Amino acid sequence: MSFNKSKTWKWKNWEISWCLSKNSNFDNNINLLLIHGFGASKKHWRHNQDFLGKDFNCYAIDLLGFGESSQPSALLDYERYRENSIKYSFNLWSNQISTFCSEVIKSPVYLVGNSIGGVIALKAAEILKDDCKGVILIDCAQRTMDDKRLKKSDILMNLLRPVLKTLVRQRIISNSLFSRAANPKVIKKILAQAYPSGKNIDEELIEILYEPSQRKNSQEAFRGFINLFDDYLATELFDKIDSPIQLIWGEKDPWESLSEAKEWKKKFWNIKRLDIIKGAGHCPHDEEPLETNKLIYEFIQETK
Repeated sequence: MSFNKSKTWKWKNWEISWCLSKNSNFDNNINLLLIHGFGASKKHWRHNQDFLGKDFNCYAIDLLGFGESSQPSALLDYERYRENSIKYSFNLWSNQISTFCSEVIKSPVYLVGNSIGGVIALKAAEILKDDCKGVILIDCAQRTMDDKRLKKSDILMNLLRPVLKTLVRQRIISNSLFSRAANPKVIKKILAQAYPSGKNIDEELIEILYEPSQRKNSQEAFRGFINLFDDYLATELFDKIDSPIQLIWGEKDPWESLSEAKEWKKKFWNIKRLDIIKGAGHCPHDEEPLETNKLIYEFIQETK
């Protein structure tokens, strides 16, 4: 599988890696920006970007801390600032996305996000306002570990939560967790859960996930993210944007509840479609790309 040539955009003090697929023979004013999930990169759109680039200007980007973008050290709330450090958060990443749209794309855009990329897309859409034409959420992260989702009746979790928070703040703990996960065998086991059909779990995919994890500061975004216990939920953001929203969901996603996505569809006026991909898991864009690409294309034709 060939990948589009990476380019670099300077954002604040950081270098952000991105690429563009634009294969049409005519000028097109429809832009898409693909936003990956946790631990992934722009290359996770390997089966989508070129297909969508046949009819649209299709961009993909590495979030700060991931892929080929800069990887500053994680700065937690209680820590003193030091050079080359940043607080990883949905505000940070959504500002990266909205600024990229303003400075690089420079015209209205559809935002496509998988997993935490979906929450980032929603927050960026709020910032962009009319410059966001629509939002496509692929198995959007529901963030069940957020403090705001903790039930008073869950006595055990309420007791254990302070201990858990204290543990994951420690670099020795977060680095150890990261090191155990960042090896091909473990990655393959995680993929077997995420892709229940087993389709497209190949050496290329394992390398896409493994290679960035071997960079010098790759464990820092992991530390920052696992310490986000109080950040945005998708349900807090839906009512703040006027853009139409499409939900694409893997029927067998082991991590993000399909039943909750169905409740979102009933509750929020701007969710225009919920498309369920039979047999797929958390990343249907890679597991079932033909169907996912078709659904994205349909939504854009309906809302452009």
